[in-house]
Amino acid sequence: MQVDPIAPELVTTDFVAMMNALHMCVLIHDARTKNILWANPAACEMLEFSLAEIRPLKANDMSSSAQQYDRVIGRAWLQDAVERGSSRIEWHYRSKSGRIIPTDALAVRVELAQGPAVMVQFRDIEREQQVERELRLTTSYVDALARHTSTVAFMLDADGAVRFATDSALTYIGLTADDDPPMGRPLTAYAQLRLGGRPVSWSEVATGADPIGPVQLELFSDEQHTTWLEGSLERLREQEIDAYLMILHDVSERVRGEARRELELRHENYLARYNAMGDMAMAIAHELGQPLAAAGNFIAGIRARTALMVGTGELPVPVADQVGYGLESAARQIDRATAIVSALRSFVGHLEHVEQVVDLNDVVSDCLYFIRLRAASSAVTVEVRLAAEPVLVRCERVLTGQVVMNLCFNAIDEMAACRQEVRHVTLTTRVNEGTGVVTVDDRGRGFSRDPFAESFTSKEGGSGIGLALSHRIISRQHGSIWAERRQTGGSRFGFALPLADQPSA
Repeated sequence: MQVDPIAPELVTTDFVAMMNALHMCVLIHDARTKNILWANPAACEMLEFSLAEIRPLKANDMSSSAQQYDRVIGRAWLQDAVERGSSRIEWHYRSKSGRIIPTDALAVRVELAQGPAVMVQFRDIEREQQVERELRLTTSYVDALARHTSTVAFMLDADGAVRFATDSALTYIGLTADDDPPMGRPLTAYAQLRLGGRPVSWSEVATGADPIGPVQLELFSDEQHTTWLEGSLERLREQEIDAYLMILHDVSERVRGEARRELELRHENYLARYNAMGDMAMAIAHELGQPLAAAGNFIAGIRARTALMVGTGELPVPVADQVGYGLESAARQIDRATAIVSALRSFVGHLEHVEQVVDLNDVVSDCLYFIRLRAASSAVTVEVRLAAEPVLVRCERVLTGQVVMNLCFNAIDEMAACRQEVRHVTLTTRVNEGTGVVTVDDRGRGFSRDPFAESFTSKEGGSGIGLALSHRIISRQHGSIWAERRQTGGSRFGFALPLADQPSA
């Protein structure tokens, strides 16, 4: 071994001392014969042989008996290092006691004073392989858990970006295991974070996770369907790195059920309000009946007295004509008021709302007086197209009439905001596929979203019955109610009830 002239103070014994102090195992092989020339203490200790015992050993004496560690393969590996300068391999040595030791071995050609040699450096990697196997096994377990569990779980970093997600979680955000993974993308790119029902930012949710806090996710799969997830966000601190585990479960049915119950409660409140209005209308009609009848009698008496006075000459004819014109006009107004009160009393007179077989043509006819009265005040033309044959359905006559009037009143109010030339409403009855159908067409501005999602009227001075209550009335009678845009412009509102000869749902 030659001494580097740059460090002349180091001698051969110094290099031997350093090699002996190495924890890395070292074997020196002759480049030509592949015989072992020397081994450092670390190699002797691992292989459980003394230096004297190691030197005469061959590859088959100190290697695993497995075929891939055959002597021929070992010599070829060493020869490759001689020819190329170095060669690395995973080699399984066998100690004196028979223990198989997996190693990472590097063979390097070195030039010695006596000629070329191969220095093999190797280290025990049994523990590393065990850890690697355990990691692979753990990864397999985690992958299997992610694929087969129904748990919705996300692992997030400090910025709220997704680092891991179960397959169930991927499904909820609209991805599959075959899609590009969302790793590194913020969870807020797929869903709205919420706390206590209000939208919040990631930082607000993360601040509440100390170390665990509640969280909600709102996911929009389409314009009509919303999925709600609810659970917890737990802060995990590992080696000064913040990570967050979000565990969720689907509460969509619960949220939608709560919304339905709230809407139904509003519907019932409005129904009670409208019934109270009916009671009030009946009371008013009753109270107005007698004053109107008395006023009519007074006018009749004045007419008779006037005629008598004209006959006796007490009242000039021109004055009598003027008085007669005034009395005639007053009588017409009283007759009109009496007709209104009579129609109102007839309409609200069945407050028990008994289900019965009725003709939808009759229901519409009962409502026409009020519909035309409302239309006349807004200069809206109402066209009625009743089915030629009776449209017999089983329903609550008064409540169904309320729905007819509500749809017509809405159409008339819409027309009142439009140009005079388009103020036209068409009310139709017909039979269609086992149902009796009523439709109301207008030529208005249409609508941008489902109007039946509203739970109360948005019109000034509205009675409060609203489309939501109409939906409740028709649905309770096993029918359906809808709204749609007309191709020629405007809207069509309608409802269908099963014909009386059809079995109830």
